[in-house]
Amino acid sequence: MLYTPSAFQEPDVRALHAFMKQHSFSTVISHDAESHVSHVPLLLVPERGAKGTLRGHLARANPHWRDFNGERPLLCIFHGPHAYISPSWYQARPAVPTWNYAVVHAVGRPRLLDTPALSALIDATLAEYEPGLDAPGGPTHLPEHTRAQLLEHIVGFELEIDELVGKFKLGQNRSAEDQAGVREGLLRQGGDAQALLDLMAARARPPHKP
Repeated sequence: MLYTPSAFQEPDVRALHAFMKQHSFSTVISHDAESHVSHVPLLLVPERGAKGTLRGHLARANPHWRDFNGERPLLCIFHGPHAYISPSWYQARPAVPTWNYAVVHAVGRPRLLDTPALSALIDATLAEYEPGLDAPGGPTHLPEHTRAQLLEHIVGFELEIDELVGKFKLGQNRSAEDQAGVREGLLRQGGDAQALLDLMAARARPPHKP
């Protein structure tokens, strides 16, 4: 279970879906006698199931897919922007260093796809990330027999989401002055911190009051 104080909770499924689509490269974890971890892009089908359905594929050589029996749960973690937060940016003192970040956790019980569904998934993946790439005459367009041979080397899966939790730890528990100080600090830092700044701006709310 993800520790999520009330100030950082996001219950809006639509907001969580938007985040998952934007940050679709996921860490997927299952556990039996040993833990298995893979890093894969996942496609979200929001209208399937109360909380949506995720679809993806693994290399057949990766033994992780053998856990996907429709019974064993799979945790899918979607990672957003993050950055170190210096206590020197706060007005309130004393203060300690921390880290601002955003993540979404989705849990479901994956099942394997048959070959036609896997082929459709690959088409959907290409359409999502580079429309037209697989068009006839395009650089990845393959004869059907070659495509069939390549599909034998991957395994597709899907899972209806049973549990969906979002944690957006963006300093909502701090005063307006402290939040302004953090924004100024991140702006000076630049680089990867800009993505966190953009997320904080998009989700700006009045300071949380316990």
